[in-house]
Amino acid sequence: MKIKTTMSYYFTIIGTRDNPMFELEFGTSKAGGDGIARFREEARHMNQFIVHSSLDIVEEVQWGNNGLYLKNIDRFQNNFVHCYLTGGNVKFLLLMNPDPTSTTYANFPGANQAKPQSIVSRQSTLLANNPSSAATEEAVKQFMLEVFEAWVKCIMNPFYQLNQAVSSPVFRQRVATAAKRYL
Repeated sequence: MKIKTTMSYYFTIIGTRDNPMFELEFGTSKAGGDGIARFREEARHMNQFIVHSSLDIVEEVQWGNNGLYLKNIDRFQNNFVHCYLTGGNVKFLLLMNPDPTSTTYANFPGANQAKPQSIVSRQSTLLANNPSSAATEEAVKQFMLEVFEAWVKCIMNPFYQLNQAVSSPVFRQRVATAAKRYL
């Protein structure tokens, strides 16, 4: 029996005034994934809430950490939030959800059905379903570094203004490409 991973991601860039500047949803592209996010409709709004509620934790953690990549900073139910800070205090936040149908706020008929133990134990060994592993942390870090490189190129545009929403299709494509490469 082939097991498909269902990891879904919500990536957002938060400006210096805690304003959303960019957001993108995508799914796992590694281990046979199709790259499509599997969030339920109500989860899409919850994702924004979860990410913005983790900003308080980012502000606490950033002063005790010398690096720009803060790693996994928050967890809410089945969601994990990772953060990368830029030198200008712009925050890159990545919400990871190993199985969007298993979250308690998912209003999905099959969300509460138990999975066979053999499937659960097999899924826990896959990189895409182990958000706290060192390999996952390294993949997220590489994703964030590549997005940061694209971000620097984007904000070097002389017409870009601080805290302005990013609408560049080239930037969106670069983020999506980095997601496919690392996540």
